[in-house]
Amino acid sequence: MSGTPIKDYGGSVDKRRSQRILLRIQIMVSAQFEDGLPIKEDTTTLEVNAHGALIALAMKVRPGQKLTVRNWGTAKEQEFRVVHVRGSFGGKSEVGITFPHAMPKFWNVDFPPPDWTPFMS
Repeated sequence: MSGTPIKDYGGSVDKRRSQRILLRIQIMVSAQFEDGLPIKEDTTTLEVNAHGALIALAMKVRPGQKLTVRNWGTAKEQEFRVVHVRGSFGGKSEVGITFPHAMPKFWNVDFPPPDWTPFMS
């Protein structure tokens, strides 16, 4: 059986810093807005990796904004930074978030080694 490397939307081989895993993890996102009021939202991850995650979020955020995320499965909390906000589905946007540095243990997942290449048949 042969396969081809998974490609990104630009057609080139995906060169992320760490492998993505499609995984829904229950989280709570907290943000502080300019009006001084904190907002919290229970949601889930869509994808996770050692450097961050893609999450579904109804709250309106912008790139560069800092968020605090609580992983309900481990009770760990960590500050993240919003990298991008894309499209909407079911009233929620897909929000890319990143750690200040790689933190693979935050998600309580064993990630594939860096030299692992996913293949599709």
